[in-house]
Amino acid sequence: MSDTGLVASVRAARGAFRLTVDLAAEPGQIVAVLGPNGAGKSTLLAVLAGTVRPVSGTVRVGSRTLTSADVTVRTEHRSVGLLGQDPLVFPHLSARENVAFGPRAAGVAARQARASADEWLEAVGLTGLADRRPAALSGGQRQRVALARALAARPSVLLLDEPFAQLDVRTAADLRELVRDQVRRTRTPTVLVTHDVLDAVALADLVIVLHDGEVVEQGRPLDVLTDPVHPFTAALAGVNLVVGTVVVRPDGTTALAGPDGVLVPCVAPAGAAQVTFPPTAVQLGGPDGWDARVVDLEHGTTGVRVRTTGDVVVDLPPADVARLDLRVGAPVRLSVPPSLVRVRRLG
Repeated sequence: MSDTGLVASVRAARGAFRLTVDLAAEPGQIVAVLGPNGAGKSTLLAVLAGTVRPVSGTVRVGSRTLTSADVTVRTEHRSVGLLGQDPLVFPHLSARENVAFGPRAAGVAARQARASADEWLEAVGLTGLADRRPAALSGGQRQRVALARALAARPSVLLLDEPFAQLDVRTAADLRELVRDQVRRTRTPTVLVTHDVLDAVALADLVIVLHDGEVVEQGRPLDVLTDPVHPFTAALAGVNLVVGTVVVRPDGTTALAGPDGVLVPCVAPAGAAQVTFPPTAVQLGGPDGWDARVVDLEHGTTGVRVRTTGDVVVDLPPADVARLDLRVGAPVRLSVPPSLVRVRRLG
């Protein structure tokens, strides 16, 4: 059972790609790593697992150094558990023997390892299925076996690589709860790589956003997702983000002037800034706004998401879209109440 945290400060390279990451996960803490494809998430996990040696930097678990300039602990000796989106369980072993594999490899007696495996299988909701081989289990059940096997080995660190991506909604929700509870109980520092904002909201204590190999923002999920500073995070969180310059208008009020004529009323001093606001805050019409055109119509969380010039999106009920005959290229006038706009000064 781990009672020490993970600290990593690494610089890695794969071909022309460069990765620079500093992270720390306390005992029982889950750090979610978000980012688009090619951001460096898989490379980061490979460095932590020991399958890729960084150009420089260190990986430590408590006082134990796993990677440094003169130390490289082999993957099988790191005590690092990896759970991916594909449940890589041994097809020729029963669920019980799969889960018992880690403890037995560590020298635990067969009877004790199997008894422990049964306890873990019960913890992940597979009571009565211990004798089944993976072929006789559903995909969700195999994923539970993989989770039980990863935790039964009592790793010092747990790495989760999109572990819920291929599961149905109900099974994914159940496994998120299991992961959260087991990580807290075993006090295992955990790094979760995901594309799903729900994973970050439901599981993470800390969020790190990678883009082109660099950390572009980090913090508590609530802070990062409600007030993002990077376009990728804003898109993931479903928040509009506009970068521009705060200007003083003839009537003395201020607004952020962005690309494609976007003019967002806000209360801020003049200068470079960015603003964020939810799609539900955007209104059609009103004198205190800007003219735009419809770029695309998408499925939204509450109806139809209308994407407009300046990459500003508006959430509308389907009936309003039909009534206004909104089509690609249609002109619209948009406005946002200043009270619903967050402003962050730049520079």
